[in-house]
Amino acid sequence: MPQAPAAVAETTTPGPVAARTGGSDFAPLLRTVREQGLLERRTAWYARGIAVNLLGLAAVVTGMVLIGASWWALLLAPPLALLSARMSFVAHDAGHAQICATRGRNRLVQLFHANLLLGMSQDWWNDKHNRHHANPNHLEKDPDVGADILVFAQHQTEGRKGLRRWLTRHQAAVFFPLTTLEGIALKVYGFRSVFSRGVSRQSPRERLLEGSLLITHVIAYLALLFTTLSVGQAVVFLLIHQMMYGLHLGMAFAPNHKGMKIPTEEEFASWGHLRRQVLTSRNIRGGFFTDWFLGGLNYQIEHHLFPSMPRPHLKLAQPLVRAHCREMDVAYVETGMIDSYRQALGHLHEVGAPLRAAA
Repeated sequence: MPQAPAAVAETTTPGPVAARTGGSDFAPLLRTVREQGLLERRTAWYARGIAVNLLGLAAVVTGMVLIGASWWALLLAPPLALLSARMSFVAHDAGHAQICATRGRNRLVQLFHANLLLGMSQDWWNDKHNRHHANPNHLEKDPDVGADILVFAQHQTEGRKGLRRWLTRHQAAVFFPLTTLEGIALKVYGFRSVFSRGVSRQSPRERLLEGSLLITHVIAYLALLFTTLSVGQAVVFLLIHQMMYGLHLGMAFAPNHKGMKIPTEEEFASWGHLRRQVLTSRNIRGGFFTDWFLGGLNYQIEHHLFPSMPRPHLKLAQPLVRAHCREMDVAYVETGMIDSYRQALGHLHEVGAPLRAAA
């Protein structure tokens, strides 16, 4: 078992610059983390969590079958949304090779959770998410801050017309309502990636496996709804489940980078791994509930510095990372959950200001 590092006083401001002895600013921290055993796998911890999630899923399915075509069955949609988010966190961690010792086993865990249980392409997600990790908040390279429905820099507002222009003017107000569509959007993007005729990074066998699991998910999900509920009840259940699931994901991912430093090309090129990850990320303070609800993503700085670190070790690594950032004169930002949303929405509101002024 890894040892918990000694407590370090909380701070969000950097301290004196440490004497540089050459080499990477990140290397000493990495060495310390390895010596503490914080990069060792916690497969049994994940196995227990996965078992609890599957038991919860079985309970929801059994409840739907027993209740039958009744509006009371809609009470099971919110628990199913919570379970879907739990399974998303497991798929995310498997994609970062946090769970098993081999790449193949992590891939199987991710395929089972992402493709089969959630209807989301693991290959599409990994490609998108890995580009984000390599280039956090880089406007040209990070797909999470590229101009799309939302924009994250004022120059991205140029040329916006029609509905997109209206959404940009009001993007802070519509952000959380839009996240209710995230669960469905993840499915659409995944299906489009797997079944498109464009050039794919996967072999035909891999695409066949992914596509088969995605189709199986859709068939099983719709069969469950429309064989246990009336058509109207099934549609309402689907909407409640998917919208609450998307909102949960939005609440988990929104605080992490939005409103944080967006580096210029020169800054990004000059920064090492430590500054690229720390200066663009924000941690969320909280206790057990925050860790559970946000799936460990509240330790976003530690996760970005050590993507393969198992989720239960992120909290143990935090004091080490905070102290090292203070020594290296790198700002370590940590705030409460509500304030993180305020900062993220405040940034979106500021970006849309030119279009509101023009209107």
